[in-house]
Amino acid sequence: MSNIKGKAAIVGIGEIPTGRHADKAAIHFAVEPAREAIADSGIHKDEIDFVMPTGAVFNSQFNNDLVTCRLVEELGLKNVKTNAQVFAGGASGSCLVKTAASLIAAGIAKNVLCVHADKLGTGLAGGQAGIDLFSTAGISGEWEAPFGQHYSTIAALSMTRYMHETGCTPEEMAAVCVSNRKWAELNPNAFFRKPVTIEEILASKMLSWPLNAKMSNMLFDGGSAFVMTSAERAKDLPNTPAYLLGEGSRVTHFVHSQEKDITRFGWADAGRDAFAEAGLTPQDIDVAEIYDSYPIYELITFEELGFAPRGEGGKMFASGATWPGGKMPTTTNGGMLSQGHTGAGGGVALVVEAARQIMHKAGDRQVPNARFAVETGTGGTYMDSQVTIFGNEIP
Repeated sequence: MSNIKGKAAIVGIGEIPTGRHADKAAIHFAVEPAREAIADSGIHKDEIDFVMPTGAVFNSQFNNDLVTCRLVEELGLKNVKTNAQVFAGGASGSCLVKTAASLIAAGIAKNVLCVHADKLGTGLAGGQAGIDLFSTAGISGEWEAPFGQHYSTIAALSMTRYMHETGCTPEEMAAVCVSNRKWAELNPNAFFRKPVTIEEILASKMLSWPLNAKMSNMLFDGGSAFVMTSAERAKDLPNTPAYLLGEGSRVTHFVHSQEKDITRFGWADAGRDAFAEAGLTPQDIDVAEIYDSYPIYELITFEELGFAPRGEGGKMFASGATWPGGKMPTTTNGGMLSQGHTGAGGGVALVVEAARQIMHKAGDRQVPNARFAVETGTGGTYMDSQVTIFGNEIP
């Protein structure tokens, strides 16, 4: 266990709408949510002493700007001691949280600003280059990419095996997308807000059997940020704190073909560690913010964390149990399938949404009386499993 339970909390959040914004400079997507998160926290900007941007992949110069303290200057921060990047692909949000909390618990930092920004929708040749980049990012250029491996085939492999082992149907797989869209309809920051049906999803173009186009994420511009401080300081700030209660993680592979079980990964072990540290069980969780680049991975994680028996998760998504008003609200911002994929920001947005729910600031999609939330992230070809538990009280 990490021994940081209850020692740090998210106290401020910021986010801008996901979309295609060719008229806006990349720095806009970092500065605006950062300003919002600082203002929301109630901490004066000059009390921020550690700035932690995660990676932007659309442009190396912009990423270098983030690494070399541009945000400190743009925001007019006066007392920053350290600016350092934490980047782990889709796991970046989870890793930002545990790194910031560890720095605070160790007394190295007091108030940490964590920021993500990227322009994957318009910043790379109008978006096509972003698709080209992400089709093989994290896929072995030596052993897999030369033979045609890309993300649609990887998702299809997991889907095929999982459906064979469990009897899950294409309709149940599509129901995950429908559930996420139900939440996105309530999210002003989501790109896709129009209702979608199982029939529409299954009628969409086949990418790589059995993966349909409307089961796939799309790349957009976006940005989000959050501020963490000590649990003690959090008590004196205006928002209900989102305390970090537990975390667990496993790294299982790099080359996808070396993963021993592409329908489980490391989620069960990571989840057990997180729940044990938090002193909670899956039955205590009020909202699950689960990483969802494709529906199969949201479904696998949902089950491996204990929210449904193996092979039964799809039925829960289809029944409405994960929808607004359901008994297990899941991925309440709409996730990458509906809010949109912004690179590392897909995971950071889930952290922000978990905190938003715990702070009771989610507006129309607020889960009533939410006390405990679980958030997950994973990088590359699902090579790591990151589980984080937040709460507005410390058990």
